[in-house]
Amino acid sequence: MDDPVDNKPPTFWQMLHSVMAAAFGVQSNKNRARDFTHGKPSHFVILGILFTTVFALTLFGIVKLVLLLAGI
Repeated sequence: MDDPVDNKPPTFWQMLHSVMAAAFGVQSNKNRARDFTHGKPSHFVILGILFTTVFALTLFGIVKLVLLLAGI
């Protein structure tokens, strides 16, 4: 990953990685410092909402599939 001292904002993939890592509670201090220093809060909020929605829909789909295969 890039050095948090860099003055470049995080890329989309770095922000997505940060959102996923934060969702599971494994965010590194280096990435957190980069996000708080150079990232825009609105980008992280939008990505967080999208990630949560996709995660919930994925779980919903898995449960529906398992119930369908179980014949319930």
